[in-house]
Amino acid sequence: MTEKEIENTDASNNIHPPVMGDGRESDNVYAEIIIPFALPKNYTWSVPDSFRNAIKPGARVEVMLKNKRYAGIIKKIITQKPEGFEPKPILNILDDEPQLHAQQLQLWQWIADYYMCSEGEVMQAAMPANLKLSSETILVWNEVHNEDFSDLNDREYIIAEALNIRKELKIGEVQQLLDASHVYPVIKSLIEKNVCHVWEELKEKYKEKTETYIVLHPQYHDEDKLADLLNSSTRAPKQMELLLSYLHLIKEEGEVTQPSLLKKSNASAAQLKGLMDKNILFAEKRSVNRIRSLPKNVFIDFTLSSAQQNAFESVQKSFEEKNVCLLHGITASGKTQIYIKLMEQFIRQDKQVLYMLPEIALTAQVVRRLQKHFGGYIAVYHSKFNANERVEIWNRIKSGELKVLLGARSALFLPFNNLGLIIADEEHDASYKQQDPAPRYHARDAAVYYVGLFHAKILLGSATPSIESYYNTQINKYALVELKERFGDATHPSIDIIDISKISSKEKVLISEPLKEAIAATLAQRKQIILFQNRRGYTPYLICNVCGWIPQCRNCDVTLTYHKAKNKMLCHYCGTEYPVLYSCPQCGSHDFKQRNFGTEKIEELVAETFEDVRIARMDYDTMRGKNNHDTLIKLFEQQKIDLLVGTQMIVKGLDFEHVNLVGILDADSLLYFADFRVNERAFQLMEQVSGRAGRKDNNGKVMIQVSNIYHPVLKFVMSHDYKGLYDFDIQSRKQYFYPPFTRLIHIRFRHKENHIAEEAANIFVNAIKKDFENYITGPAQPVVNRLRNKYLWDILLKLPKHTSLVARCKKEIEQQTAFLKFNKRYRSVDVIIDIDPV
Repeated sequence: MTEKEIENTDASNNIHPPVMGDGRESDNVYAEIIIPFALPKNYTWSVPDSFRNAIKPGARVEVMLKNKRYAGIIKKIITQKPEGFEPKPILNILDDEPQLHAQQLQLWQWIADYYMCSEGEVMQAAMPANLKLSSETILVWNEVHNEDFSDLNDREYIIAEALNIRKELKIGEVQQLLDASHVYPVIKSLIEKNVCHVWEELKEKYKEKTETYIVLHPQYHDEDKLADLLNSSTRAPKQMELLLSYLHLIKEEGEVTQPSLLKKSNASAAQLKGLMDKNILFAEKRSVNRIRSLPKNVFIDFTLSSAQQNAFESVQKSFEEKNVCLLHGITASGKTQIYIKLMEQFIRQDKQVLYMLPEIALTAQVVRRLQKHFGGYIAVYHSKFNANERVEIWNRIKSGELKVLLGARSALFLPFNNLGLIIADEEHDASYKQQDPAPRYHARDAAVYYVGLFHAKILLGSATPSIESYYNTQINKYALVELKERFGDATHPSIDIIDISKISSKEKVLISEPLKEAIAATLAQRKQIILFQNRRGYTPYLICNVCGWIPQCRNCDVTLTYHKAKNKMLCHYCGTEYPVLYSCPQCGSHDFKQRNFGTEKIEELVAETFEDVRIARMDYDTMRGKNNHDTLIKLFEQQKIDLLVGTQMIVKGLDFEHVNLVGILDADSLLYFADFRVNERAFQLMEQVSGRAGRKDNNGKVMIQVSNIYHPVLKFVMSHDYKGLYDFDIQSRKQYFYPPFTRLIHIRFRHKENHIAEEAANIFVNAIKKDFENYITGPAQPVVNRLRNKYLWDILLKLPKHTSLVARCKKEIEQQTAFLKFNKRYRSVDVIIDIDPV
């Protein structure tokens, strides 16, 4: 985390009833309410007398704004009436108990303040969609209408007749009746002719899942009566089979669902109904969780090595003095086992634990390991779950039923009520930073603030820590614990550098001969292989061999990537698909050449080169389904896949016992990138992917294909020397005034007209120059200067780490953004503020 002076806001005064200065309760009560929109500030509504004893901060209420109904969250209750307007009343209270605890409201406010967004935007990101109720428009029959439809056209008549019968119609029902989606002109006309009027209601989206359970009538709990029933010779054979199946299932499973009973007995619903009619069995509906839980238990079946035990005890000791500890453990050192031992401690203390991972891909493998040790105490939360599943996890965390939650960055927003520990695994990963839309928060940094609200602890874990986090240990802000040896006496894999600049070839080398030989040898040993290429698709771009024309996206200033499986060219920025071109629109030539290569092409080449090899690919294109990650990882763990080709998805902490060879196919694409973090990122990616090899034995090998074998980062990768990389990079960061020595604020101006975006950026810079001229870089256009048909201009502020100066700069940015929007010419310019960009 960059060094942040965190101002903990005590929100405790927001959860008490409002009182007057002399201790008497105020006559008037108001509520500041957050609604899920980017409003400049939260609005205030009045609290009707009938709701005063029921309203609580963190609960949802129904409010009206501009003739639309919204479900908002009460932030605080106040007695002072807002100046300048008459607050509208709260329409309804939607929750008996709050959806959020005080700590979550404080976290929302901190994120909004620090990352310069609104609390409404935080709410939009934080809450499951099915808790953010949507307003639904309903047409209501006008009871005073005389039922004279002579002035209506055919479409209006259909709706009027239906309204006369039904009295109410939803918009969706109107669309069905007219068999059209565009129905608003018809509705407008009916309103003008006084046939109906409209009103808004909030529609509850979440629905409990119910299942039918079969229960034995209480009279047959008596063993004698049950024996008489079973011995009855008049019982139909199929009904007797049903009854015996029920008794078997109830003994084995404790409860019996209707589908499981019918399946076991091979009976029909009608035959089951016969037993119900005779009052032997009866059915009852029960609410059930959509996500099945295992039995709750704590089962630790391993012993830490001496190095792990020392690290574990050092972490515990560090928590006595500091809330934040960085565990720097090399790849395959057994960090996860230390996490598990810590989690065991907090579960036994009846505390909740949040285990954060940067990618959904990692959760599948980790959750299986954690379920083995903690059973039903564990749950997973990420974006691949449907809306109802998310609500159920939300409620189980809020009630304290779930003790351990495993998830990506959005899991930070869940309503923990007794949080004791956060583990941020792979803490260096840029995926912890939200990009678009706002809030553009960094989950690791927000978690550091969040644990302070609970007096909890956070453990940051990585084999390649971020420069900022490691720097914080050097200035004694965070504790540092190091784990420098691999688990089970395994050694680091050997690393070979392959100089592809010396290979004479007209085409770019995809897999060099030394790497091919190593692949063949590894396959012969029945071991597994990972090939890493950080580009998806078949080829990043095509080029006309005659005139040099390159296909580009119509909406973005980028080349199109060819995807052979789809036979399409795709823009990886806006997602637009284009048909493959076979003739150049500029010169008419049919001679196109493919430049560079992606994972799809590697997969094809391997299949052509090695017969009978079982290949899989792990990238964004193949991992879109809810269970695709888990399925692929299981197959690889079970050695049903010999060779895995992938992007950085395969880099992040996955643990495969039988991988003996890792190939990094294009290290140059990692080493030459216009970013001050390029050395850090290149080292992290290469060191992490290297760490997948030889985790169980000492035969691991890593082969890196690169054209500049003298690049300084390669020296650190070959010796697995993170500290050397840190010492090398921290000097240039200090010299050129970059984090961790500065605070960065990136401001982007976006508009469909290039000159308007440029004007807005220049006006903005000129307005803030007086106080911050020495810290401004830009305005300038980024390398990709047009996305989704909007042109981009950027400003970068590199500020000294002085709390007052940063706060003053943020305030100035807010004011100048408002002034810019006040000018009609620049009202449609998007101003995107990114604090601590990565």
